[in-house]
Amino acid sequence: MGVRIKTKLIHGGRNATYFGDETTGAVNVPVFLSSTFKQDGPGKHRGFEYSRTANPTRAALEALIADLEEGHRGFAFASGMAAMTTVMMLFEKGDHIIVGDDVYGGTYRLMTRVLSGFGLEVTFVDVSTGQVQHGLEGEQPLTEGAPSDDMREMDPLATLAAALQPNTRAVMIETPTNPLLRIVDIAAVASFCRQHGLLLIVDNTFMTPYWQRPLELGADIVIHSATKYLSGHSDIVAGLVVVRDEALAERLHFLQNATGGILAPHDAYLLIRGIRTLSLRMEAHEHNAATIAHFLTEREDIRRVYYPGLATHPGHAVMRKQSRGFGGIVSFEVESGEQAGQIARAMKLFTLAESLGAVESLISIPARMTHASIPEERRKTLGITDGLIRLSVGIEDVDDLLSDLAQALETTRTRSSTIER
Repeated sequence: MGVRIKTKLIHGGRNATYFGDETTGAVNVPVFLSSTFKQDGPGKHRGFEYSRTANPTRAALEALIADLEEGHRGFAFASGMAAMTTVMMLFEKGDHIIVGDDVYGGTYRLMTRVLSGFGLEVTFVDVSTGQVQHGLEGEQPLTEGAPSDDMREMDPLATLAAALQPNTRAVMIETPTNPLLRIVDIAAVASFCRQHGLLLIVDNTFMTPYWQRPLELGADIVIHSATKYLSGHSDIVAGLVVVRDEALAERLHFLQNATGGILAPHDAYLLIRGIRTLSLRMEAHEHNAATIAHFLTEREDIRRVYYPGLATHPGHAVMRKQSRGFGGIVSFEVESGEQAGQIARAMKLFTLAESLGAVESLISIPARMTHASIPEERRKTLGITDGLIRLSVGIEDVDDLLSDLAQALETTRTRSSTIER
């Protein structure tokens, strides 16, 4: 029986024989803390022989995420970066990958400082919908993510075509991107990849399968930093991968076992538990984020607001087409890095910390935190200014969050006025 996503979050993956416990009738997945499993004879096991290769608790999680993403098979890793690294091992020395230019700093570091040493070639390009060129110094403040006059639109597919090389094997994108929340048209890029025999890899961390399912739009591989929204409680580090077909599944399972960056059983159990409440949390995250984004657009001391749920966001129409929601991340830009730091320190409810997607609200300054590994000149080119602030909006009462944000902004504005006098 086909069920809707909210039901699937609770019951998904239960067709797997290891989901629950037949002996005791336990409703929840047991935590199988066993590194090895008894065999009925040499080489004759009951589906599990060694926990690096497969573990019942991890297998239950992998079945669940594959069900949620409408994929063929899922894989669980010890972190989002372990997941990304293992996926990149599908490629060989001399292969070329096109990567969206506005990506998580850890992904950029992996591509440029680790994988390049193994002969993997990477080209970063902007494949997002709407503006690709940021305004000049001294431009007027912008509201609701509106583009400035000097921004110009480019055809993302033409940009991809220009980056193609004879050895290109895949395109890897985030959408929305981190931290500027640009939107990539997944279906359009997937069509391009099919025409050129390329794999399409999509980082779906910000949306989760509750809001967006890239495989349904033509992607081949979906990656999650499950540390974030899927877990939702800032208590585990995990990564997930889902693939669309058996050929990819076999290759990735070999790499998962061979490299060994697997998720521990107890963390797999906690992640399953977190996923059960995903619908409730994602709805609350989005409601609060949208309210805060609109609040920020009404303030004259905010230079830009980035949130795809705003009607004037350049990727808004594409987002509405490919996603059921807009997510819980809001980024905005103030005058300087000094002011951004003052705002972060003045917050009472927003905790200054890296990561995102948990029940509590977090504030970060990408240029000094999550994206500090990206060279300064490249950050400026991308639009990741020193004054850029990223909010991971939690599920607290939105009026309390608005009050906290307002007092922090007023505090820093008062300090600025005092200094000017």
